Amino acid sequence: MNPPKLEIRPWLSSPWVVAAVVYLCFFWQLGAVPLYDLDEGAFTEATREMLANGNFITPHKDGEPRYDKPVLIYWLQAASAQALGFKELALRLPSAIAAALWVVALWAFVREQLDTPTATVAALTMALSLQVSLIAKAAVADAVLNLFIALTFFEIYRYWQGPRRAPLLRAYLWMGLGFLTKGPVAVFFPVLVSFLFFASNGRLTAWWRAAFAPLGWSVFLLVAGPWYLAIYIDNGPGFFESFFLKHNVGRFGDAMHGHAGFPGYYFVILPLILLPFTGWFLRLLPTLRRAWSEPLERFLWLWFGTVFAVFSFSGTKLPHYLLYGAVPLFVLMARHRELLVNRWLAFAPPLLFCSLLFFLPEILALVLKGTDDPHEVAMMTEGLRLLDPPYRFLVATAALAMLGIALWRRLPAWQGLVLVGVIQTLVAYGVVVPRVFEAMQAPVKEAGLLARELDLPTVVYRTSMPSFSVYRDAITPDRTPQAGDLVFLRLDKLPDLIRRFPELAVELRYQRGAVALVHLKARTDHG
Repeated sequence: MNPPKLEIRPWLSSPWVVAAVVYLCFFWQLGAVPLYDLDEGAFTEATREMLANGNFITPHKDGEPRYDKPVLIYWLQAASAQALGFKELALRLPSAIAAALWVVALWAFVREQLDTPTATVAALTMALSLQVSLIAKAAVADAVLNLFIALTFFEIYRYWQGPRRAPLLRAYLWMGLGFLTKGPVAVFFPVLVSFLFFASNGRLTAWWRAAFAPLGWSVFLLVAGPWYLAIYIDNGPGFFESFFLKHNVGRFGDAMHGHAGFPGYYFVILPLILLPFTGWFLRLLPTLRRAWSEPLERFLWLWFGTVFAVFSFSGTKLPHYLLYGAVPLFVLMARHRELLVNRWLAFAPPLLFCSLLFFLPEILALVLKGTDDPHEVAMMTEGLRLLDPPYRFLVATAALAMLGIALWRRLPAWQGLVLVGVIQTLVAYGVVVPRVFEAMQAPVKEAGLLARELDLPTVVYRTSMPSFSVYRDAITPDRTPQAGDLVFLRLDKLPDLIRRFPELAVELRYQRGAVALVHLKARTDHG
């Protein structure tokens, strides 16, 4: 006779547990590590310059217009920094708040369409998934954008259930705010998926009326139009040519910043971004065939599948792009949670991930033996120094706790995975991330603070780490170095600097990990 199942369902249904998990995943350790480059550094330097120069229309980075993204995220970061001070916590807070609202929106939609327990499970899995928590703790635009994309899709389904003005106008409102956050992607996917969904139900006439509703587009233009008009007046066509042609059309056609991926990139990335719920997602796949007959599940699968397919053909591939279509998976996993009975399928992925973290020192050591690149050598040497015995102990303890949950057969697998998700979050943001950022970004922060203290003319040389300017609290131009300059650069660029400017003496003022700060002086003796 099998022992009865041990249920922790009542505990998992508590709103206080959801609130605690949201705090753990999105707000805990929010300001504990330096800003990372390239993305956080670029966004926050543009915010710093916005506050410094008083231009709240055109974002600038190191004195030049930054046309990569629209303005909303800079406004939010600027408001947060004005209220709390210009520091990591304040700059990341808009993302954390947006992610929390994203979870609330998901919970409300699933409770409305299904039931409260399913809504709670969907909220917990979303908050605890690895990639969601990563963007929630990052001073970039993605958490804000994902909030607006999710809200738009929820309104589209509500409108399909009963064509009413309120959900239609709200959908246009959220698309307008998304367009002000990251541009066309906030409109493209809702329009495409809604077309496919309405067409699959034989209701294209209703879709046509909604997609070309004059009042809806009026709402959209009232929200997004003023800033786009203002930046055109401020800059002419420069923003539109760069943002729409280069950063949107260009990203789809070609790889930008080396983010090319490979044909099956997202088949590999999807299991990683869903950790620790990878096996739970795989258990959903057999339900796909019968899902077509149920409207909500058809809508959810079309949402996910469209995002997956479009980005699979994109020239530029990044893991967080899939989050635009990940919300449906959390709903589907929650709805079909009782199907997850294979414990090996459920717990193998997070256990494998934890094992890789445990053996990370050996992996880095192997990579280090195979490279002679000064930048990589310096970075990995610093990383190996930080992967100390306490790191091993904490990761091993986490792995053992996960294994114990996996072997606890009285506990349903999906409930055990929620507990594993909590452990994974504690390990990721309490053990791994602090050490990774200490190796990669703490030297940049220290160099920036030292340059600020020295208060010398400072330039950057063949190095793109904009968080240096954030911590220096000043624009760092990329111009030809000259005598008297302080130069910030990657360590592997130092030999090139010395070779190109033999008339300048190089005094090393700071070096740690992969970056250096040098002071240039005119040589008195060129011989």
